[in-house]
Amino acid sequence: MKLEKYNKDLNYSYTFGAFPTFELIKAKSECALKVIFHTKCKQTDEIKNLVDLCKRKNVEICLDDKTINRLAEKENVFVVGVFKKYVGSGVAAKNLVLVNPSDMGNLGTIMRTALGFGFNNLVIVKPAVDYFNPKVVRASMGAIFSLNIAEFDNLTDYLQTKNSKYFFMLNGKQTLGSFKNTAKNFDLVFGNEAHGLPESCLNAGVSVLIKHSHAIDSLNLPISVGIALYEFTK
Repeated sequence: MKLEKYNKDLNYSYTFGAFPTFELIKAKSECALKVIFHTKCKQTDEIKNLVDLCKRKNVEICLDDKTINRLAEKENVFVVGVFKKYVGSGVAAKNLVLVNPSDMGNLGTIMRTALGFGFNNLVIVKPAVDYFNPKVVRASMGAIFSLNIAEFDNLTDYLQTKNSKYFFMLNGKQTLGSFKNTAKNFDLVFGNEAHGLPESCLNAGVSVLIKHSHAIDSLNLPISVGIALYEFTK
């Protein structure tokens, strides 16, 4: 089949670059359709390892400059992985929850950070950006393929889940670091980059404030998530 430039209605997506493609094959080889190389791709150890991994996992490899040039949005992309989209297995015992995430770069960065702190389950509450967009995949450096991702159509549906919930808010009633989590099953919940969480979340669980100086109005979302993940896993 002729591969199309990415749009959210496709049932497949792409990894641009050798590193995220390696992570795709390593973690989700059953979803990998093929890996395309450019003739300008240098035979570095990274590329040799990727080719060897594809062979071990029985993933098709091919050379196709025209397809890469057509699909890639940036120059100097010499490796493209093609994978079919997949569905996660639902809410787990410990989740990072993002309500209406709207920035692809932030989402990818948060995915990588979550994986780094051992939070392997991500919940996304819609409306939200398309997490299979190649921009998100690239920003995550392939971490997306090692995460279980669950979706909810709206916040109301998500709030029906049974885990204990920590809502990170600028007017949170508890200060991060002033209490200990005693729940076995719990979620860390963050709102949209621009609007945060609705006021209704203040009393829907434990509302948490990350204190910072008055020199700024708020912390960047990926920074806030990183601080919270560190505190809950240290």
